[in-house]
Amino acid sequence: MPGGRRRLEEENEDLRQQLTTLPGMDPASIAAEAARLSDQVRRLREEQADVETQLALLRAELVRTSEESELQEIGIYRYQHPLADAVAYKAQLADLADRIKVMARGGTAIEANTGWTVNGSAVEGRKMVNEYTKLMLRAYNAEADNCVARVRPHRLHTTIERLDKVASTIARLGKTMGIRVRVEYHRLRVQEITLTADYRAKQDEEKERVREERERQREERVALAEFEREKARLAKEQSHYQAALAKLHAKGDTTAAAELEAKLTEISEAIAGVEAREANTRAGYVYVISNLGAFGPDMVKIGMTRRLDPEDRVRELGDASVPFRFDIHALIFSDDAVTLENRLHTALADRRVNKVNTRREFFYASPSEVPPSNRTP
Repeated sequence: MPGGRRRLEEENEDLRQQLTTLPGMDPASIAAEAARLSDQVRRLREEQADVETQLALLRAELVRTSEESELQEIGIYRYQHPLADAVAYKAQLADLADRIKVMARGGTAIEANTGWTVNGSAVEGRKMVNEYTKLMLRAYNAEADNCVARVRPHRLHTTIERLDKVASTIARLGKTMGIRVRVEYHRLRVQEITLTADYRAKQDEEKERVREERERQREERVALAEFEREKARLAKEQSHYQAALAKLHAKGDTTAAAELEAKLTEISEAIAGVEAREANTRAGYVYVISNLGAFGPDMVKIGMTRRLDPEDRVRELGDASVPFRFDIHALIFSDDAVTLENRLHTALADRRVNKVNTRREFFYASPSEVPPSNRTP
């Protein structure tokens, strides 16, 4: 502690100045001065020991909250209480809250020595102990409630450590009266924290799944609307050519009629192709794109779209979510684009940017590193 160290330095300097006066003193005075200085040194050493003890206690009470340790904990979240969905977590949290209330209201959440008297009165002694235990429990519960309210999955470890320190501090401050939080109660509050972290992680997962499902459905609606528009356009064009062909047949112009018949065959094939695309939900384009301005040279996004024009989808991705538009490196049509996309994702699995949510399609790779053997269906 800076203040204590500075005080020791000042007193040492005072001792040095006093020692300069010793040569002119008589033996009795020197002996008295030596005894005084020895006692002063002893007191300084005791103060130093006290300072070091306080420093050790303060260090012990520190909770690790460095950014680096928190980032390391983000990784893949491991559930402490694996349950099916957020509803199951909420039900278990309600049951746990009831158990916590029973212990708190029943006086079994905290313990203390009961053999105290005040002015010779055992009744007053019990009253004093009861008041102190309530005060300590209120302080502990306030911190526990704060931990529950603020815990996030990636900060679970540091949050539990913080509550552990609070329980240890209460035990240290209440040592004289034997006041401490019961192990069983502390275990319940820690369980509440871990269950809350699991609940929030599950909520985030479910929200992400809902968001992605909505995006998938929106993309499917856009694709279906495109198919309908394209079929309507081709049908209109087909009707136009059929009317023209009928007029040519009426005039007996067989040469021009043959040209129109060939064109009608192309249109019929195009309509059949659009209908086949519409019916085959696995058909589409796999795209390999990058965004140098937003993500740098060594990151690509590999996705799939059922759009008739895949560049429309790429333009949408670059409209608002990133400051620059994506560059297209490959557009691969396949009757089974879903499998092709999965093959590419598997080939670059160890380079995923987001290892928690595998539905995020970004990879640490340059466009040239996308396996060429997988670029064709």
